[in-house]
Amino acid sequence: MQKITQCLWFDSNAEEAVNFYTSVFKDAKIGEVARYGDAGPGPKGSVMTATFELFGQKFIALNGGPLFKFSEAISMVVNCENQEEVDYYWEKLSEGGQEQQCGWLKDKFGLSWQVVPTELPSLFTGDGAKSQKAMQAMMKMKKLDINILKQAYQEG
Repeated sequence: MQKITQCLWFDSNAEEAVNFYTSVFKDAKIGEVARYGDAGPGPKGSVMTATFELFGQKFIALNGGPLFKFSEAISMVVNCENQEEVDYYWEKLSEGGQEQQCGWLKDKFGLSWQVVPTELPSLFTGDGAKSQKAMQAMMKMKKLDINILKQAYQEG
Protein backbone atom coordinates (compact mmCIF):
# COMPACT_ATOMS: atom_id res chain seq x y z
CA MET A 1 0.00 0.00 0.00
CA GLN A 2 1.18 3.49 -0.88
CA LYS A 3 1.93 5.38 2.37
CA ILE A 4 1.24 8.88 1.05
CA THR A 5 -1.56 9.69 -1.39
CA GLN A 6 -2.25 13.14 -2.82
CA CYS A 7 -5.81 14.34 -2.39
CA LEU A 8 -6.90 16.85 -5.02
CA TRP A 9 -9.75 19.15 -3.97
CA PHE A 10 -12.21 20.05 -6.70
CA ASP A 11 -15.32 22.20 -6.47
CA SER A 12 -17.81 19.86 -8.16
CA ASN A 13 -15.98 18.40 -11.18
CA ALA A 14 -13.80 15.66 -9.64
CA GLU A 15 -15.38 12.98 -11.82
CA GLU A 16 -14.69 14.98 -14.98
CA ALA A 17 -11.09 15.55 -13.84
CA VAL A 18 -10.51 11.87 -13.08
CA ASN A 19 -11.87 10.89 -16.50
CA PHE A 20 -9.66 13.50 -18.15
CA TYR A 21 -6.44 12.53 -16.35
CA THR A 22 -6.96 8.82 -16.95
CA SER A 23 -7.54 9.51 -20.66
CA VAL A 24 -4.26 11.47 -20.96
CA PHE A 25 -1.89 9.07 -19.20
CA LYS A 26 -1.19 5.57 -20.45
CA ASP A 27 -1.75 2.70 -18.01
CA ALA A 28 -4.00 4.93 -15.90
CA LYS A 29 -6.99 3.52 -14.10
CA ILE A 30 -9.96 4.61 -12.06
CA GLY A 31 -10.42 2.94 -8.68
CA GLU A 32 -13.19 3.30 -6.15
CA VAL A 33 -15.84 5.98 -6.51
CA ALA A 34 -17.89 7.10 -3.49
CA ARG A 35 -21.04 9.10 -4.12
CA TYR A 36 -23.00 11.42 -1.86
CA GLY A 37 -26.20 10.00 -0.39
CA ASP A 38 -29.23 11.62 1.20
CA ALA A 39 -27.10 13.10 4.01
CA GLY A 40 -25.09 15.22 1.54
CA PRO A 41 -23.39 17.61 1.75
CA GLY A 42 -23.17 17.27 -2.05
CA PRO A 43 -26.08 16.48 -4.36
CA LYS A 44 -27.29 12.90 -3.98
CA GLY A 45 -25.54 10.63 -6.51
CA SER A 46 -22.72 13.06 -7.26
CA VAL A 47 -19.12 12.00 -6.67
CA MET A 48 -17.76 12.62 -3.20
CA THR A 49 -14.37 10.97 -3.82
CA ALA A 50 -12.79 8.97 -6.61
CA THR A 51 -9.45 7.22 -6.56
CA PHE A 52 -7.29 6.91 -9.64
CA GLU A 53 -3.77 5.92 -10.65
CA LEU A 54 -1.30 7.54 -13.03
CA PHE A 55 1.83 5.46 -13.71
CA GLY A 56 1.14 3.48 -10.53
CA GLN A 57 0.86 6.63 -8.38
CA LYS A 58 -2.46 6.78 -6.52
CA PHE A 59 -4.50 9.96 -6.14
CA ILE A 60 -7.81 10.86 -4.56
CA ALA A 61 -10.14 13.41 -6.17
CA LEU A 62 -12.57 15.07 -3.77
CA ASN A 63 -15.59 17.22 -4.59
CA GLY A 64 -15.24 19.54 -1.61
CA GLY A 65 -16.93 22.68 -2.87
CA PRO A 66 -15.61 26.11 -3.83
CA LEU A 67 -13.76 26.86 -0.57
CA PHE A 68 -10.22 25.99 -1.81
CA LYS A 69 -8.46 26.42 -5.17
CA PHE A 70 -5.26 24.99 -6.63
CA SER A 71 -2.15 27.15 -6.70
CA GLU A 72 1.36 26.85 -8.12
CA ALA A 73 2.57 26.01 -4.59
CA ILE A 74 1.82 22.39 -5.52
CA SER A 75 2.42 21.03 -9.00
CA MET A 76 2.61 17.70 -10.78
CA VAL A 77 5.84 16.99 -12.66
CA VAL A 78 5.72 14.87 -15.81
CA ASN A 79 9.24 13.61 -16.61
CA CYS A 80 9.49 13.11 -20.37
CA GLU A 81 12.07 10.93 -22.12
CA ASN A 82 11.95 12.83 -25.42
CA GLN A 83 10.44 15.79 -27.25
CA GLU A 84 7.57 13.66 -28.51
CA GLU A 85 6.47 13.04 -24.91
CA VAL A 86 6.92 16.73 -24.01
CA ASP A 87 4.75 17.71 -26.99
CA TYR A 88 2.07 15.09 -26.19
CA TYR A 89 1.65 15.94 -22.51
CA TRP A 90 1.91 19.67 -23.14
CA GLU A 91 -0.84 19.55 -25.77
CA LYS A 92 -3.17 17.34 -23.73
CA LEU A 93 -2.72 18.99 -20.34
CA SER A 94 -2.77 22.60 -21.56
CA GLU A 95 -5.96 22.15 -23.62
CA GLY A 96 -8.51 24.50 -22.10
CA GLY A 97 -5.96 25.64 -19.53
CA GLN A 98 -3.16 28.18 -19.45
CA GLU A 99 0.42 27.85 -20.73
CA GLN A 100 3.02 29.32 -18.42
CA GLN A 101 6.76 29.94 -18.48
CA CYS A 102 9.55 27.35 -18.20
CA GLY A 103 7.52 24.22 -18.90
CA TRP A 104 4.71 25.03 -16.47
CA LEU A 105 1.01 25.03 -17.29
CA LYS A 106 -2.34 25.03 -15.58
CA ASP A 107 -4.83 22.50 -16.85
CA LYS A 108 -8.52 23.26 -17.36
CA PHE A 109 -9.17 22.43 -13.68
CA GLY A 110 -6.52 24.89 -12.44
CA LEU A 111 -4.00 22.21 -11.40
CA SER A 112 -0.37 23.15 -12.13
CA TRP A 113 1.87 20.80 -14.10
CA GLN A 114 5.53 20.89 -15.09
CA VAL A 115 6.22 19.06 -18.35
CA VAL A 116 9.98 18.58 -18.41
CA PRO A 117 12.55 16.48 -20.26
CA THR A 118 14.43 14.06 -18.01
CA GLU A 119 17.75 15.48 -19.23
CA LEU A 120 16.91 19.02 -18.04
CA PRO A 121 18.81 18.80 -14.71
CA SER A 122 22.03 17.86 -16.51
CA LEU A 123 21.88 21.16 -18.41
CA PHE A 124 21.99 23.11 -15.15
CA THR A 125 24.94 21.38 -13.53
CA GLY A 126 28.63 21.55 -14.29
CA ASP A 127 29.96 24.41 -16.40
CA GLY A 128 28.52 27.70 -15.10
CA ALA A 129 28.55 29.55 -18.44
CA LYS A 130 26.88 26.66 -20.26
CA SER A 131 24.25 26.30 -17.55
CA GLN A 132 23.53 30.02 -17.67
CA LYS A 133 23.02 29.89 -21.46
CA ALA A 134 20.59 26.98 -21.05
CA MET A 135 18.74 28.86 -18.28
CA GLN A 136 18.47 31.98 -20.43
CA ALA A 137 17.02 29.89 -23.26
CA MET A 138 14.53 28.20 -20.93
CA MET A 139 13.32 31.53 -19.51
CA LYS A 140 12.11 32.50 -23.00
CA MET A 141 10.05 29.32 -23.42
CA LYS A 142 6.65 28.13 -22.38
CA LYS A 143 6.72 24.54 -23.71
CA LEU A 144 10.29 23.30 -23.36
CA ASP A 145 12.23 22.41 -26.50
CA ILE A 146 15.00 19.94 -25.71
CA ASN A 147 17.03 20.67 -28.85
CA ILE A 148 17.07 24.43 -28.28
CA LEU A 149 18.06 23.93 -24.63
CA LYS A 150 20.89 21.54 -25.57
CA GLN A 151 22.09 23.89 -28.30
CA ALA A 152 22.16 26.82 -25.86
CA TYR A 153 24.13 24.72 -23.39
CA GLN A 154 26.66 23.73 -26.03
CA GLU A 155 27.07 27.35 -27.15
CA GLY A 156 27.73 28.47 -23.56
